[in-house]
Amino acid sequence: MGRFNTEVVVGLFLILGLTTFAFLAVKLGGVGNTNAGQYVLEARFESTSGLKQGADVEMAGVIIGKVLDIRFDPENYEAVVDISIPKGVQIQEDAIASVRSTGLIGGKYVKLTAGGSETILEPGELIVQTEASVSIEELISKYIFESGGK
Repeated sequence: MGRFNTEVVVGLFLILGLTTFAFLAVKLGGVGNTNAGQYVLEARFESTSGLKQGADVEMAGVIIGKVLDIRFDPENYEAVVDISIPKGVQIQEDAIASVRSTGLIGGKYVKLTAGGSETILEPGELIVQTEASVSIEELISKYIFESGGK
């Protein structure tokens, strides 16, 4: 009888541990409905070079959202970026979205700069003012070739 009780206790402890592990994996891993309490805005860029799905969206230096999707619009030859923003954060219609780099070789993120308008963007609306990604390679080559003749 003592051996049976020990096996039951160990089994229950194992089940509890696996359940706890699965719960933490789902919560910390971002699995499930991670967009609850969020709304989506769209921004169109001339270039999103280096920006990836899942990249951060920052405003005033604080991460407020994520890049949900990046796709190409063949009619306008633009990159269309869907960003997820918490419902408590209001973005003005004249806000500026720009693709920035975290450093010289760092990843890219979307920076939102607040506007002065009192009109707030609704879910699914377009952030009209955007600034494309700056390519370090283009800047270096421009500097080298322009200063080469001097």
